Amino acid sequence: MRMMLLTAGTRGDVEPFAALARRAAASGHEVRLGVPDDSGAELAGIDAVSLDLRFQGLVPGPSTRPWAVVRALRDARPGLRRLFAAGVRETLAFAPDVVVHHPLLLSAPLVADALGIPRVLVELSPVATPTAAFPAAGGPTATRDLGRANRWTYAVPRAGARLLQPDAARAAALLPGGTAPAARSSSRAVLMAVSPQLLPRPADWPERVHLTGAWFDDASSEALAPDVAAFLRDGRHLVASFGSMAGGDAARRAQVVVAAARAHGLRAVLLTGWGGMALPEALRAPDVLALRSAPLRPLLAAADVVLHHGGAGTTHAVARAGVPSVVVPFAADQPFWAGRLHRLGISAAPVPPRRLRVGTLVPAITDALGRRSRAAVVAAAMRTEDGVGRAVDVIAGLEPLPEDPRGAAPLGWAGAP
Repeated sequence: MRMMLLTAGTRGDVEPFAALARRAAASGHEVRLGVPDDSGAELAGIDAVSLDLRFQGLVPGPSTRPWAVVRALRDARPGLRRLFAAGVRETLAFAPDVVVHHPLLLSAPLVADALGIPRVLVELSPVATPTAAFPAAGGPTATRDLGRANRWTYAVPRAGARLLQPDAARAAALLPGGTAPAARSSSRAVLMAVSPQLLPRPADWPERVHLTGAWFDDASSEALAPDVAAFLRDGRHLVASFGSMAGGDAARRAQVVVAAARAHGLRAVLLTGWGGMALPEALRAPDVLALRSAPLRPLLAAADVVLHHGGAGTTHAVARAGVPSVVVPFAADQPFWAGRLHRLGISAAPVPPRRLRVGTLVPAITDALGRRSRAAVVAAAMRTEDGVGRAVDVIAGLEPLPEDPRGAAPLGWAGAP
């Protein structure tokens, strides 16, 4: 089977798709992966193409307020138009049997319909498939259980997608005939790349939603640089990463993290990412190591505690490593995951960015350090999951779309996002 994979976003959005691409290729499928230009993910050995967009600068600031999200979408529209067009262009060039795509690739349905092939939606956090069990990740009510009204919270991400539909529709000019098919089909399957240990499957999800487990590339041989490995061997340590989050006082954040780590006798590894932290010259010392990025799995293997922003990818990596954490959620799905980890007993109560102070962080780290045994239990269960293998099986098991007996466009499939 020829699989076209399309993803968008930051490293946490790209690495799961890279794991899927490698496993599918190893299983004998022909795979091409469309990615943004600046994810920082390791793509060696993958047939990868650019989707003509850099996400740095497009990531919204620390707010889930509707008007802030709308403003961020407005500012991002020129770049997203290029993304949508590139998704169509690269898919047509590859001529796949199936399109597997991130929710932000709003042009994926257009090109899949034009080619008469099935498509598969991937959710790295629950944003598109409604349920009464929990609210949509990323909305203003992501941390509040509204009971049956939880289903209504999924209208918020749908509203954001509707705002961008005119931009996605412009990509139809690249399709054969220059217009989108009149008939619109739904996704044949939804792959929820989430661990059931962190988010059990709700009873009201339709059968075509597959809770696969998170997608990791266990065959990856990424190793730490010798100086980083030597630093980790020299004593107990805290790892801090705010991923793609930036803005605010990055130097102050680093000062707070280092001071809180030292209060516990821990060395500090700071992953500065896209600018969430910046180490002042005065703080450079033998017990502090600042890196822009590093392979997360070997870095976490010996960590005592992790301070992170709560993105879906980092959340799953930390939980799977069996390391307790303190989550500082900035925006998007991060408050949702911060709440989940705390309720599971593997993280201290979330610390909002505005409350990131030494006096707040020191007791949070103390709390987290006492949760290591519970974190080990959750991690052991997560390591039995083969999320990426299950995802490949679902995709490979799809049947071709049936033809409309009247000779028109392929029949639609009801009930999918």
